[in-house]
Amino acid sequence: MQSSVIVLAGGTSRRFGADKTSQPFGTSTVLGHLVDSVPRGWPVVVVGVPTPLPREVVWTRETPPGGGPLAAMTAGFSLVTTDLAVVVAGDMPFGGRVCQLLADELDAEPDVDAVAARRGAAHSNPLLAAYRVAAARLALPADCTNLPARLLLTALRHLELLVDDDAALGVDTPEALAQARRRLRA
Repeated sequence: MQSSVIVLAGGTSRRFGADKTSQPFGTSTVLGHLVDSVPRGWPVVVVGVPTPLPREVVWTRETPPGGGPLAAMTAGFSLVTTDLAVVVAGDMPFGGRVCQLLADELDAEPDVDAVAARRGAAHSNPLLAAYRVAAARLALPADCTNLPARLLLTALRHLELLVDDDAALGVDTPEALAQARRRLRA
């Protein structure tokens, strides 16, 4: 079953101190590397301020701008035309490589609404997860402003899929970005 990808790239990057998705990463940026690693042929919706990217995407913004990840997910889901969508935080440069795994796992489980990535002992991650679009749209609250993204997972029947540390690595701090760059070079 074909899937779409919703990339959340509209955050304030408070802990980073600058726009973390626009930081240089390999031959591109953090966001560019992520978007380029999404499965070919999948429609990509990016929620954030438009910037040059290595492939064609549809841009949108959450309402209100800066309204948090759940508001961004709502904006993204409103533009998706496939039955499944994988949500990936824009600061996860290696997240694209598990999109197909998450979508395949969800497609194989017809009684489940979502499959969320989990690394190690961490909780399941609603910002690296595959969702049945119809179920997600129904479960989203009318006003999502500044609500945690985890609310969507708690409202849906979901499974967890264990992923490697790199796939779920978010570059929330300059130190995490340096770690991701080392892993990219390795």
